[in-house]
Amino acid sequence: MGFSNIATSDHLSLDAQSNLESLPKNLLCFSHLRWDFVYQRPQHLLTRFSDISAVYFLEEPIFGSTDIPYLTFSQRLPDLWVCVPHLSHGLSKEEINLQLKELLKVFFINKNAEEFIFWYYTPMALQFSSHITPGLMVYDCMDELSAFKFAPEELKSLEKDLINNADIVFTGGHSLYEHKKHLHSNIHPFPSSIDKKHFGKARKQKSEPADQACIAGPKIGFYGVIDERFDINLIRAVADARPDWNIILIGPVVKIDPGALPRNPNIHYLGSKSYDELPQYLSGWDVAMVPFMLNESTRFISPTKTPEYLCAGKPVVSTAIRDVINPYEKNKLVTIAHNEEEFVAAIENWLVLEDKVNWLTEVDRFLLTNSWDLTCADMVDYMTTTFKNKKVVTMPRSSVSKAQGNMQNLLKNS
Repeated sequence: MGFSNIATSDHLSLDAQSNLESLPKNLLCFSHLRWDFVYQRPQHLLTRFSDISAVYFLEEPIFGSTDIPYLTFSQRLPDLWVCVPHLSHGLSKEEINLQLKELLKVFFINKNAEEFIFWYYTPMALQFSSHITPGLMVYDCMDELSAFKFAPEELKSLEKDLINNADIVFTGGHSLYEHKKHLHSNIHPFPSSIDKKHFGKARKQKSEPADQACIAGPKIGFYGVIDERFDINLIRAVADARPDWNIILIGPVVKIDPGALPRNPNIHYLGSKSYDELPQYLSGWDVAMVPFMLNESTRFISPTKTPEYLCAGKPVVSTAIRDVINPYEKNKLVTIAHNEEEFVAAIENWLVLEDKVNWLTEVDRFLLTNSWDLTCADMVDYMTTTFKNKKVVTMPRSSVSKAQGNMQNLLKNS
């Protein structure tokens, strides 16, 4: 089934572009993620913002043998630059933040901070940026970072400061919104969206990449970061239970020991792939997986891959992640499994189901209004309202009293 019945857009709406005219003309993003690591929420949003403003994506520093700290700029789009601080090895936390603060001062030479939106993904950046007052401060809280492995001790207190100082807060899903909505008066949930045109290619793709095409038999796939959230034991159990199935795992291995990963002959680690390549791999899968453990690090996640899998026309089996249960299982679009046996059985059910037309029709209907373009446009609307309200100047009380007195005198003399 094609995707021709689904509306798509390559740019923000005209309304969003006109709204941007009343916002600061530049955006500086503070990110804990590398631009070239995995293409996800920050890249989707900021590439769209770069259509209508100058975007600077500031990564965490790279440490080397340099004696003098410096910034490098890499232009990725006409109005999008990736900025990387380069610092010396062996610095203390205090020295790192001091040097980053100095680099930020250099960045703002001949620039007006009031003409910038500060867009935070990491509260840690407050340590070297809190002395600057931007035109608008946004916290796009895409994850509960404090629950992740190796999270810094000071992260929670810094996030509290960031939320207190932000003009507006977005969350990466509804469960994260419910968890934080009491912390800010201007907070809005924006779950994962999709690029329909991109992932819709998987439905029409006729050939698979060579490293996957050579694998014969049913393919059960996952792409994403393989880290402490990934359920290694579940993957091992599925591979053990059905040695005739092929488990395709795409993505980098981080924060866990690669030696701990299961090495069954039917588990295939294909490594990292570019965002552009993903539809080609998806096209050859029979079922897609969201095999995350249920723990503190996954309690509030909203996996972007869920709607992307569906957009590609692939059945999805997931563990009981809250933001997958609602809305995807609630609308009977994915299958939730609560243990290893259920996970295997759910995959089996999808493999034997020959007629998926009705299911795919419901998928397309659900995804009709799901897109990063619409998400970005809605964010712009909220930001514009916030910025306008922030710019309202209230007349000081003494001035009001004086004005009222003058008016009374005029009335007496009239």
